[in-house]
Amino acid sequence: MTIWEEEKELPPELQIREKSERYYCVLFNDEHHSYDHVIYSLQRALDCELSEAQLHTTAIDKEGRRAVKAGAYAACQEAKEDIKSHSENVSQHPLHVEVLHSEVMAHQKFALRLGSWMNKIMSYSSDFRQIFCQACLREEPGSQNPCLISRLMLWDAKLYKGARKILHELIFSSFFMEMEYKKLFTMEFVKYYKQLQKEYISDDHDRSISVTALSVQMFTVPTLARHLIEEQNVISVITETLLEVLPEYLDRNNKFNFQGYSQDKLGRVYAVICDLKYVLISKPTAWTERLRVQFLEGFRSFLKILTCMQGMEEIRRQVGQHIEVDPDWEAAIAIQMQLKNILLMFQEWCACDEELLLVAYKECHKAVMRCSTNFLSGSKTVVQLCGHTLATKSYRVSEDLVSIHLPLSRTLAGLHVRLSRLGAVSRLHEFVPFEDFQVEVLVEYPLRCLVLVAQVVAEMWRRNGLSLISQVFYYQDVKCREEMYDKDIIMLQIGASLMDPNMFLLLVLQRYELVDAFNKSISTKDQDLIKQYNTLIEEMLQVLIYIVGERYVPGVGNVTKEEVTMREIIHLLCIEPMPHSAIAKNLPENENNETGLENVINKVATFKKPGVSGHGVYELKDESLKDFNMYFYHYSKTQHSKAEHMQKKRRKQENKDEALPPPPPPEFCPAFSKVVNLLNCDIMVYILRTIFERAVDTDSNLWTEGMLQMAFHILALGLLEEQQQLQKAPEEEVTFDFYHKASRLGSSAMNAQNVQMLLEKLKGIPQLEGQKDMITWILQMFDTVKRLREKSCLIVATTSGSESIKSDEITHDKEKAERKRKAEAARLHRQKIMAQMSALQKNFIETHKLMYDNTSEMPGKEDSIMEEESTPAVSDNCRIALGPKRGPSVTEKEVLTCILCQEEQEVKIENNAMVLSACVQKSTALTQHRGKPIELSGETLDPLFMDPDLAYGTYTGSCGHVMHAVCWQKYFEAVQLSSQQRIHVDLFDLENGEYLCPLCKSLCNTVIPIIPLQPQKINSENAEAVAQLLTLARWIQTVLARISGYNMKHAKGENPAIPILFNQGMGDSTFEFHSILSFGVQSSIKYSNSIKEMVILFATTIYRIGLKVPPDETDPRIPMMTWSTCAFTLQAIENLLGDEGKPLFGALQNRQHNGLKALMQFAVAQRITCPQVLIQKHLVRLLSVVLPNLKSEDTPCLLSIDLFHVLVGAVLAFPSLYWDDTVDLQPSSISSSYNHLYLFHLITMAHMLQILLTIDTGLPLAQVQEDSEEARSAASFFEEVSRLTSGCIGCGIPGWCLWVSLKNGITPYLRCAALFFHYLLGVTPPEELFANSAEGEYNALCSYLSLPTNLFLLFQEYWETVRPLLQRWCSDPALLNCLKQKSSVVRYPRKRNSLIELPDDYSCLLNQASHFRCPRSADDERKHPVLCLFCGAILCSQNACCQEMVNGEEVGACIFHALHCGAGVCIFLKIRECRVVLVEGKARGCAYPAPYLDEYGETDPGLKRGNPLHLSHERYRKLHLVWQQHCIIEEIARSQETNQMLFGFNWQLL
Repeated sequence: MTIWEEEKELPPELQIREKSERYYCVLFNDEHHSYDHVIYSLQRALDCELSEAQLHTTAIDKEGRRAVKAGAYAACQEAKEDIKSHSENVSQHPLHVEVLHSEVMAHQKFALRLGSWMNKIMSYSSDFRQIFCQACLREEPGSQNPCLISRLMLWDAKLYKGARKILHELIFSSFFMEMEYKKLFTMEFVKYYKQLQKEYISDDHDRSISVTALSVQMFTVPTLARHLIEEQNVISVITETLLEVLPEYLDRNNKFNFQGYSQDKLGRVYAVICDLKYVLISKPTAWTERLRVQFLEGFRSFLKILTCMQGMEEIRRQVGQHIEVDPDWEAAIAIQMQLKNILLMFQEWCACDEELLLVAYKECHKAVMRCSTNFLSGSKTVVQLCGHTLATKSYRVSEDLVSIHLPLSRTLAGLHVRLSRLGAVSRLHEFVPFEDFQVEVLVEYPLRCLVLVAQVVAEMWRRNGLSLISQVFYYQDVKCREEMYDKDIIMLQIGASLMDPNMFLLLVLQRYELVDAFNKSISTKDQDLIKQYNTLIEEMLQVLIYIVGERYVPGVGNVTKEEVTMREIIHLLCIEPMPHSAIAKNLPENENNETGLENVINKVATFKKPGVSGHGVYELKDESLKDFNMYFYHYSKTQHSKAEHMQKKRRKQENKDEALPPPPPPEFCPAFSKVVNLLNCDIMVYILRTIFERAVDTDSNLWTEGMLQMAFHILALGLLEEQQQLQKAPEEEVTFDFYHKASRLGSSAMNAQNVQMLLEKLKGIPQLEGQKDMITWILQMFDTVKRLREKSCLIVATTSGSESIKSDEITHDKEKAERKRKAEAARLHRQKIMAQMSALQKNFIETHKLMYDNTSEMPGKEDSIMEEESTPAVSDNCRIALGPKRGPSVTEKEVLTCILCQEEQEVKIENNAMVLSACVQKSTALTQHRGKPIELSGETLDPLFMDPDLAYGTYTGSCGHVMHAVCWQKYFEAVQLSSQQRIHVDLFDLENGEYLCPLCKSLCNTVIPIIPLQPQKINSENAEAVAQLLTLARWIQTVLARISGYNMKHAKGENPAIPILFNQGMGDSTFEFHSILSFGVQSSIKYSNSIKEMVILFATTIYRIGLKVPPDETDPRIPMMTWSTCAFTLQAIENLLGDEGKPLFGALQNRQHNGLKALMQFAVAQRITCPQVLIQKHLVRLLSVVLPNLKSEDTPCLLSIDLFHVLVGAVLAFPSLYWDDTVDLQPSSISSSYNHLYLFHLITMAHMLQILLTIDTGLPLAQVQEDSEEARSAASFFEEVSRLTSGCIGCGIPGWCLWVSLKNGITPYLRCAALFFHYLLGVTPPEELFANSAEGEYNALCSYLSLPTNLFLLFQEYWETVRPLLQRWCSDPALLNCLKQKSSVVRYPRKRNSLIELPDDYSCLLNQASHFRCPRSADDERKHPVLCLFCGAILCSQNACCQEMVNGEEVGACIFHALHCGAGVCIFLKIRECRVVLVEGKARGCAYPAPYLDEYGETDPGLKRGNPLHLSHERYRKLHLVWQQHCIIEEIARSQETNQMLFGFNWQLL
């Protein structure tokens, strides 16, 4: 049924009696059309809703097809045409639509169900599996049809997604479970391989749902692969398939040319190449004759592909004008990359067996020769130099065609090296006779390629555009170089080992087009030409160095694979210390994607662990430094100069000379031993001498320092080689006479010089100061070799070696001494200058003394905090903030500099305002009840009272940078203007007043006006007098009288009942409306208009953001929000300091200190900008919590509010009681000190009651001594409370336990209060609060806040007054209700929030994610599970199934969760990608490094490297602090500023 083609008829055996006339219009999936396009077409054609079209599209994408319309045939046909026509106007291909008869559709659906059902059965019944496999593989006798399973496979490309999935599952659960049948199935698969691959290539579905993707399951089984090669010659099958699918890319000469290729199609061809890799991935251990024959057959057909690539896409140098269109180069390079490992594996397979290798070599050689026919014909040119002549084909890279693709030549080089490794080169002539070998033909093409690279470096090919530069880059890049660049160098080494060295060098000079440059005849003034020649000479010398010196290839030199890897690593680490991933990226990978790095890295390097950021790096061990070779052939130009610089710098630091001679190279293998003769031939010495002569000659400019360096390097190589040979064998046998050749005179003329003389001269040239050490080293080597030559006896040779080393040391010591002397002289010179400077400075200060005295009194903002701490020591007894003994306010003149206009200004209340940039944000950092439902808009909220669980607060943070208000306004307007003109997505939301701080680029959304502290002195005599009168009882009465007086006024003459506390028959006359004024008043502060404006602006911002409402300057809730943000910010900072274990005052950052100071003074000023009647109303409500007489029906009960918020509100609102219509007064210092004291004491007593009522008896506490005074008073007070609550709380708790709980519970409140009063009044706190000590801290807090250390004494002191209050508090029905529901009360101290605990091993998280099922969709589609680090919820991210609507906008699951869990700010971990994501609001977010590191101290975003990951506690802690310091928004803004994208990620749907 799945392969049934008829759309309207069923097969005859399934025909039904009566036929209905119902049809379906069915739309099929394809990979051309985008989601939106299909939705658009469906909406237009079917006239349906967006949501319906989306449903259809999602289903089509998942299942592969969907019926979008049912009905009569005509209607369906019409719908089909409509959909097609609508889809054609957007894309070339119309959508695939068919009209199916309903019964056909039903039967097909049923067939698939049947498939799933069989799957289930096969999973547990092996017999059924076998029967199924037999049935599927049985061919019908006499019929031409293939067996059933093959028919299904061949139909695969025509099936839709859903059917394919079920078919593949069937194959998996049947054939792949039984080894015998897997083999039979594989043979069927190979039988139809070509057809299957061709259909896949013309299909448009992804590889993952094509039956061809199953090849990896079969070809990688070693026994199966071997069987397939022997029986079906699978290698030939695959290579022929390749040749059959690629012919459209062949040109006239039968070479590939990928111009105008289709990327998708070529990508599908790579799949075939991959299959070849799978077959070759495991080398056979034993070879049978049949395997040999079949493998060679396959190898021959593979050579056909390489023949089509040899010399493909040839290019010619553009002269005159620039190329018009860059040709496509990616395809050819991509195929080269795909083939890299296959080429290596073919070579390895060949090398398993000597005979096989020789036959393969012969085949490959034949193929190369076939491709080189045009080289053998054609005209010749003759080159002469130094009495040597060479006739070669006239060819110039700069004029004729040249190609970078030479896979055949390079394969031959690879096979040659493997022959050399097996020691079988001697048998080569049996297979390839000498007269046919023609080494100059083999060398020719790789040499052209290297010359091309040199000319590109010399900028001769500039007009050929970028494509050539990219090809050259990849040619030498780690991804391709093994089968391109490296093999070309080897091919030249083969040439050098088999040709006469002089001929070889002549060929090289000829191809580099440099024969003229060395023929003395050249004298040009054309600077560009000279530069070009110099570059070419440098490039050629470099290649010569590589040919002679690069022996780290097993088979070229006597080295092992490990040594090769070690050398690569050493040279990478000589550039700089690198992380593991960077080293791995720079090493070539084998067919299993391994680099061999782990086995050797610890021999050459040591690992340095990372800190809180950054990654761990490997540093090179000192003993490996001796292997550094400046001309390492895998260095790019930049790497070369970096490494040279680093090594010279290091040697300088160690006080050594700066010479970087080549390390002694390993020996060549016998087959390559003749390469060294290059160093020793006439032409090489001639080249070197010419370079040195030009350098000495003042008129010549045909030399550069780089060229000289290379010449020195070649000299050094020659001398090292001779030294090594002389130390091994007696002098008579050593034919390598580099020393003699170099010491011969250049000519017989009078002024002739040999190389040594030239070197002595070069030492004197000032431009070559940097090369001096190297020249010295070479001259010493000459000396050493000379001695070795003179002492012809071997034994003497070794000793003289050590003597020469001694003489080295002597010159060495001389140089060292010289260096030391210079360094000492420089030091003395520096000292002398410093002394002169300081003398001048002193002199200047003396003369301008006055100026200096003035400035010291005007510390800038930065010093102000220091000033405070170093003020003349305030004696300890006046370090009290509350009550009549209040210490003096410490205020100093503040002069601040505006960061925008750089002008200074003193902060005064009458001056124009200065402001701090600040950011107000909602926060859940302190919540005790994570995930509490949030009101999305605060229209109806009443923020006067804060819940005790601090679920949502408003935090104000500042970055501490100061501006004039006017400057800030101008700056903000400018930002608004420029953002209207910009196109890309804005980082900040201007509507909400956001901007980036001009200095530090933090995200801000408002400014805090800076208002100076008004110092207040207390006259001690007055204070004594008042103290006698003003007791707590009297103060309460006065306050109540004042309040009731106001009520009478507002009630206009009605007679309200005055709340009475004590009925002691005093009558009401003593306490009347004005008595509150009798304890001292003063006139109100007058602020400048500009300050008032800023105060109103900032207060409105707090209100707008804290409540998420539109701004409204007259709203009565504005002052409430001001008090609330003050309290919450203090609580957050106190919590943070406690969390980090820092002292309360000593450890505040400058920005926190300045922010708090400005915030508290702003709050004082804010009251004055509001109607006082309003403030009084709020105050009465706040006081009603602690003074039950004022109680109204909306007063919350004691357990359901946070009392620190009440304290802040009450203290800041209290002065409003002094206001009257006629006069604008405020309490004097003495009044306010009492007001503060009594308010604080009352609220503290209420808080103590809160703590004791919610005490958690289950907590283990450290026991203290049983019977202290505190414990006794605690027990007695608790009994009283227990009686008052009529036994709602048990009384069996020991006194010490109560006391410890109370002390722990109240400390955070006291710390917050200390911060509050310090920033409100400016009284210096006691020393202990600047240091870190728990015990001292509590006592210091009590003394600073005028509390007894035994807090229960408060109740005893005020017992008469407080007892009635206590009764009223405890008998509140709401409070008793709270106590009965034990679960919901908040206990003190509140628990500190931290990010959730993460498992140490990342794989635990991955397991968790794999069990995650999306709550809203049942399918098994892969989701993006995301973990919330605040609460541990796992969400389904970036998926339409879990989107929510918020205020009419669609948001993704994470953003929706963040609104509730973190008030819009949240930290998520994307589990499948190991990335942390910070989000804020609906449209902002950024990635952040995850806290999981591998053993090399690196994160692994996207799990690309796949190393085991473990939690780094330091990094996780850092993330925790980013959250607790409220820096998430700042991190996001910073990250978005650095990675500005035109089209960013759509965070809203996360």
